[in-house]
Amino acid sequence: MSPSPNITSSPLIFFLTGVPGLGAAHGWISILFCCLYITALSGNSFILFVTITESSLHEPMSYFLAMLSTTDLGLCISPLVTTLGIFWFNTRQISFHACVAQTFFIQLFTVMESSVLLAMAFDRFVAICNPLRYATILTESRIVNGWFAILARGTVILMPLALLLKRLSFCKSHVLHHSFCFHPDVIQRSCSDNKISSVSGLTALLVTAGLDSASILLSDVLVLRTILSIASPEERRKAFGTCISHLAAVAVFYIPLVSLCFVHRFGKRAPPYVHTLMANAYSLIPPVMNPIIYRVKTKQIRRAVKKALFPKRPEV
Repeated sequence: MSPSPNITSSPLIFFLTGVPGLGAAHGWISILFCCLYITALSGNSFILFVTITESSLHEPMSYFLAMLSTTDLGLCISPLVTTLGIFWFNTRQISFHACVAQTFFIQLFTVMESSVLLAMAFDRFVAICNPLRYATILTESRIVNGWFAILARGTVILMPLALLLKRLSFCKSHVLHHSFCFHPDVIQRSCSDNKISSVSGLTALLVTAGLDSASILLSDVLVLRTILSIASPEERRKAFGTCISHLAAVAVFYIPLVSLCFVHRFGKRAPPYVHTLMANAYSLIPPVMNPIIYRVKTKQIRRAVKKALFPKRPEV
C-alpha cells in the first residue's frame, strides 16, 4: 500500500496566479501595481518620518497613526515580492514553507491593523466623551504597552493556524487563486481533513476583526450621541470632523477584508479574476488610502508634511 501524499514526502510547491485572462497585459498591469506600491510605501514611510521628527506630533493620536502606518507597511510588503514577481518575471512558484510564512505575516498585519483601528476608536471616544481625563488615560507608557499587546495578541492567535497548516497534506491542484498565499485559499487545496484549520481560521477572524469591528461600531455610536448633545453647532462640527478620518480608515480596511472573505466562502462560482482583484484590493487599498486620508483630514499632519517638504530658509 503506497503512502498517502504528505508535505514531508517531497518538497511541496504552490503556483500563484496573476490576473486570469489578462496574462498578455501583465506588463501594463505591473506598472499600475508598481505605482500603487510606491504610493503606499512612500506615503506611510513619510507619515512615520514626520511623526518621529516633528515634536508637535508627539501626542497619542499621532502615535496611533504611526502604528497604523507601520501595520500598513507590513500589509503592503508581505505580498509585494510574489505579486511583482508574477507581473515582472512570471515567477509563479513558491515553496510550501515560504507560503506558510507569507500567510502568517499577512494575517498578522491584518489583525494588528484591526487592533490599531480599535485603539484609535478608543482614543476618539476618550477625547470626545471624557476630555478632562484624556491626558491621564492615554499616557505614553500605556500606548507603548498597548502596541506590544497588539503584537502579542496577533502572534498568539495566529501561530496555531500556521502550525495546523503545516500538518495538512496536499494532493489536489497546487494552483492558488491569488498572487500571494492567503490562508483560506491554501487550506482549500488540501486533500486531508481541513475542518479544524477552516474553523480555526474563521474563529480567529471573528475574535479579532469581528470583535474589533463590533467594538468600533459601539464606540462610534457613543461618540455620535455625545456629539449630538453638544449645544454649540461650531463645537459639534469640530468634534464630528475629528472622527471623519478614522471612519474613512475603518471603511477602507474592513470593506475589502469582508468582501474577500465573502468571495472565498460564498463566491465559488464567481469568475477567477474576482478573487484576484479582491485580494489585491485588500492588501493595497488601506496602505494607499490611509496616508491620503490623514494628510487631508488632519490639520497637524498637514502642517507637519508642509514643514517637512517646504522648510523655511534661514534669513540671511
